[in-house]
Amino acid sequence: MTPLNLSSFSSAAPTGSSRRNFLKIASLSIAATAVAQSAEKTKSVVASGNFPPIGDIHAHVCGIHFYSGNMNRQILAEHYCSHFSDEVLQCVIYDSNKPGARLIGVEYIVSAKIFGSLPFEEKKLWHSHNYEVKSGVLTAPDMSDAAEKDLMKALIGTYGKTWHFWQVDRGDKLPLGIPQLMMAFTADGQAKASVIAERDRLYTPSAAKKTARADIPDAMLDPGADAWQKGQAVQLDLKAVSA
Repeated sequence: MTPLNLSSFSSAAPTGSSRRNFLKIASLSIAATAVAQSAEKTKSVVASGNFPPIGDIHAHVCGIHFYSGNMNRQILAEHYCSHFSDEVLQCVIYDSNKPGARLIGVEYIVSAKIFGSLPFEEKKLWHSHNYEVKSGVLTAPDMSDAAEKDLMKALIGTYGKTWHFWQVDRGDKLPLGIPQLMMAFTADGQAKASVIAERDRLYTPSAAKKTARADIPDAMLDPGADAWQKGQAVQLDLKAVSA
């Protein structure tokens, strides 16, 4: 965008409300130019930059989350994960796998050993991954079949804690409100057919994944996880936080 020439508003500019309108237009034009120039500068930095935390990401996994306490709200979640340690993964979550995707949340994944050491109240915030793996709902679309199956064998006994900051399913244009705790499915019939169909259109159908993973042993589940199944769904309360 060509910068606005402010000299045109010097002696010839009207006075009063007309002048204020002219100045407002000038300010907006300058701001727009600055944004455009900043975006171009950012692109050039990104092209030559080095971002070690982002470079640690080594796995793309797609799953389906629902809002704790409200299974009617279900959303595809594209995870991009890195190892924090041998027993902890940390994932950034986007609403799609395309350029310009919105960063909507994070998930932390821990081993059964770590999860077993957590306090009872903390466990209520976490979900198991056994059903996600066995059902084929969870997929690693960028991996070979063999590599994906090895990953699923490692994930099946783990537990995840997921927060979404951007409620894209309700049409929010920005990450509004407080973080929302998300959960994962634990049985057939919980995921909406429409959401499964959407996932299957993007990647290998979950039914095929389920068949391929039939020989993966089920994990022994800690009863402290998936608390929503016992009528103990947890969600942040803005009033409680503000008190």
